[in-house]
Amino acid sequence: GLFTDILEPDSALYASISKHIAVTNDWVNLIGSGHDWLDKPHIPFWLCAVSFKCFGITPFAYKLPAFLCFLTGVFYTYKLAKAIYDENTAKLSVIIYITALQIVLSNFDIRAEAFLTAFIIAAIYHIYKAAGNKWLRHIFIAAVFCALAAMTKGIFVLITIASGFIVYWVFSKQYSQLIGPKWILLIALTGLFITPELYCLYIQFDLHPEKIIYGHTNVSGIHFFFWDSQFGRFLNNGPIKGSGDIFFFVHTFLWAFLPWSLITLFALVVFFKRTRRLINLEPLILAGSFLVSFIMFSVSKFQLPHYIVIVFPQIAIITSNYLLSIRSEKVISRINILQLAIFLLSASFILLLTYVSGFGTCYIPLSVFVILLFSIIFVFKQNSLTSIVAKCVYFSLLVSLFFNISFYPPLMKYQAGMLAGKWLNQHPQIKKVVIYHCSSQTFEFYSNAAVLWVSNMDTIPTPLKMNDTVNVFTPLKEIEKLRQQGKNVIIMQEFNYFHITKLTWKFLNNETREHELDKYMLAEYSTKQ
Repeated sequence: GLFTDILEPDSALYASISKHIAVTNDWVNLIGSGHDWLDKPHIPFWLCAVSFKCFGITPFAYKLPAFLCFLTGVFYTYKLAKAIYDENTAKLSVIIYITALQIVLSNFDIRAEAFLTAFIIAAIYHIYKAAGNKWLRHIFIAAVFCALAAMTKGIFVLITIASGFIVYWVFSKQYSQLIGPKWILLIALTGLFITPELYCLYIQFDLHPEKIIYGHTNVSGIHFFFWDSQFGRFLNNGPIKGSGDIFFFVHTFLWAFLPWSLITLFALVVFFKRTRRLINLEPLILAGSFLVSFIMFSVSKFQLPHYIVIVFPQIAIITSNYLLSIRSEKVISRINILQLAIFLLSASFILLLTYVSGFGTCYIPLSVFVILLFSIIFVFKQNSLTSIVAKCVYFSLLVSLFFNISFYPPLMKYQAGMLAGKWLNQHPQIKKVVIYHCSSQTFEFYSNAAVLWVSNMDTIPTPLKMNDTVNVFTPLKEIEKLRQQGKNVIIMQEFNYFHITKLTWKFLNNETREHELDKYMLAEYSTKQ
C-alpha cells in the first residue's frame, strides 16, 4: 500500500494537515479543512511533514513514516514475546501480527493507530525490562515512547500501557511495584517529554479564547488533550460524541483479526483457565493490557473499528503461545478444519466480490488468485501446525494482493477530490481554487493550487478573484443552487464521487453503481453582479 493513493476522509485529512505544516513551516498550528484543528495531537503530522520535506508531497511520503512505525511495532512484538516466552513464540507472534486483516488494511489506509500501536508495544517492552536491575536506560526509553503515544492519540493510551502491569503486580502480589520510585520517575519523564505538545496547544488555542472550536469559544487545547480528546469521548460528555454498542468490538474483532480470530478466542479461554496454575505470571501483562483496553473500548460511546489495532501485538503473542503449546493431534486437526473453512469462505467472498463489482480487467488477477488458492490447499494439506500457519499466512498475502492490486485502485476513480486535484495539476494556469459547500481533503492534498474553504461565495477574498471569475470545486447540487440564484457558473470538468470507506452493496454491484454516485464539479464562477 505504500505506492497507492490516499483514501478519504481520515487519511486524506491527516495528509493535508501534514502538507500544510511542510508548506508553511508552521509546526505549531494544526490546520485542517481550512480551520484550526484540535481532534488529534501533533506527532503523526510532524512525522509526515518531515517525510514530505525529504521526499516531496506524495502518497508514498505520507505513508512511509507509518510503515516505519509498523516495522518498529513488529520488532518490539518480537522482542517482548521472546522476553516473556521464547524465540519460537516470538517468531510466530510476528507472523500472526503482520498477517491480521486489519493490519493489512491499516498499512493502506493510514490513521493514528498505525503510529500508536508501535509506540504502545515499545513502551510496554521497555517497562517490562525496567523491572530488572539495569532499569534507568529502559525507564528513559519507555518514557519517550509513552510520550510519543500520548502525543499521537491522547493521554488515555497510558491506560493500555500500564493496565497489564497493574494486573500482573496485583495477581503476583507485588504491591510495592505499584508505587515504586522508578515508576514515579517514568511518570515524571513522560510528563516532561509531552511538553512540546502542551506548548503547541497553548499557543494555538489557550492564548486565543476568541477562536470558535466545535461551536464554542474559550476552548482550552490543554484541557482537550488531558480530558475531552479521549475521556470526553469515553464518557460521551466531550465535544465529539457517539452512540456505542457494547458488542461492537466483539464482532469487529472477529473480522479484523482474521484469519486468526477464532484461534485467538480459544487461546484466551485456555489462557484464563490456566492462569491459576501458571508459575510465571508475566503473560498477565499481555492479557491485562488487552482485556482492560477491550472492555474500555466496548463500554465507550465513541467506537471505530480501527481502535482495536493497538492491542493486536498482545493478542498475537498470546495466540502464538497457545498454538505452540498444543500437544493433541485431535485439537490440531479441528483447528486445521476450522481454518480451512475460514479460508474457503473468505476466498468465496472475494471471488464473489470480484465478479459482482467488475472492477477493472480483473480476469487475470482472479485466475491467479484461484490457482494460488487451490495450490495452497493442496500443498499444505497435512494435519500439522505448520500447515495451519502456512494457510493463514499465504491467504493473508493473497488478500493483501487482492486489496492493493484488484480492489482499491479501481475504487480510487470515485474519489472526486483526488481526481479533480490531479486534473488541476495538468492545468497549471489555474493557481487558486475555492472549495465550496463540500468536504474534500483529497482535493486539498493532491492539488498544487492554493485552496480556500468557503461557505458563502459573497465572502471570497479579492486576491482569489481573477478577471472577475473564481475557480470552484463543489457538488453539482450546489452549482444548481447558484444558478437558481441567477449566478453565472460554467462547468470545466465533472467527477464521480462515492464515500468509498463506507461501501454499500448497491455501490459494489456493477449493475446498480451508477445510481449511487454523486457528481462533483470544477467550475468557473463569475463574481460580476
